[in-house]
Amino acid sequence: MYWIQENFPGLLRVFIIAVISTWLGSLFPIIGGAVFGILIGILISNVIGKPERALPGIKFASKKILQWAIILLGAGLSLSQVWKTGVESLYVMLFTLSAAFISAYSLGKLMGVPFRLTSLIGVGTAICGGSAIAAVSPIIEAEDMEIAYSISTIFLFNVLAVLIFPPLGHLMEFSDQAFGLWAGTAINDTSSVVAAGYAFSNIAGDYATIVKLTRTTMIIPISLIFAFITAIAKKKEAKNNQDVSYSIKSIFPWFILWFLVASLLNTLGLFPANWVGYLKFLSKFMIVMALSAIGLSADFRKMLKTGMKPLFLGLFVWFVVSVVSLVVQFSTGQI
Repeated sequence: MYWIQENFPGLLRVFIIAVISTWLGSLFPIIGGAVFGILIGILISNVIGKPERALPGIKFASKKILQWAIILLGAGLSLSQVWKTGVESLYVMLFTLSAAFISAYSLGKLMGVPFRLTSLIGVGTAICGGSAIAAVSPIIEAEDMEIAYSISTIFLFNVLAVLIFPPLGHLMEFSDQAFGLWAGTAINDTSSVVAAGYAFSNIAGDYATIVKLTRTTMIIPISLIFAFITAIAKKKEAKNNQDVSYSIKSIFPWFILWFLVASLLNTLGLFPANWVGYLKFLSKFMIVMALSAIGLSADFRKMLKTGMKPLFLGLFVWFVVSVVSLVVQFSTGQI
């Protein structure tokens, strides 16, 4: 009863923002509910403000609901379908993932962009935008401002990709499969991949969507790598500072393990077909709730203080991934 009393005021606010954001996202799918959630949250937090009693619920939504949303996201994946497409797109995916992280950390260090913000922009560009950022952010203990900034950055280049990719694909006379593979590996958010793919052709749209879902499974190994890096950093900190405790159990991203379990259950057909659609919707809505809470926690003045460097970093990484995807396809004879 106390838990409900403590968290209800904040959760109610987050829920209302998420409902409005999801509705706006359905009207403007290129933008999506998650971005609306962050923007509305930032606007309310920095213009109107929020009462003290709402803070526990907002914090709960930004942390716990975010992890539950990632678990449910796994229920919408069929690992057998992912495997088939993964084999066809493996080379492109491995090279684009590597290119994203190498370019992000190289330029991020050169520009002086903080490690956590660089990591979120890198993982968002490499894998699947908001979902990947949502998965990695609790592992590296990212601040709400860093999450909000990275998702806003990724969103900007998603919109540009939807507008630029289809005309470029026609200009370069891509086949449906070649364009689908390009869109699926070089555009971040699922809604943007779908929009760009189907703008080119129905076949390209179908293929791009499957490639994108395959790319989403990269959340698992990447999250585990970040957990390992965080564990090493924590162990070193605990060694140098006796007041800092260190525990593998507390650092390990258990929600990623449950994400994999949910994917396996769906692959084995243990979820009824009509459930999968509802679980997908619920996971997306919960991500919007979590990101609305992050928006409510973000300090716009801090975001402005960070400056334009992360934006330029995001542009550079997105450009590198787009070009590398094309180069690998061309060198393997897929274009």
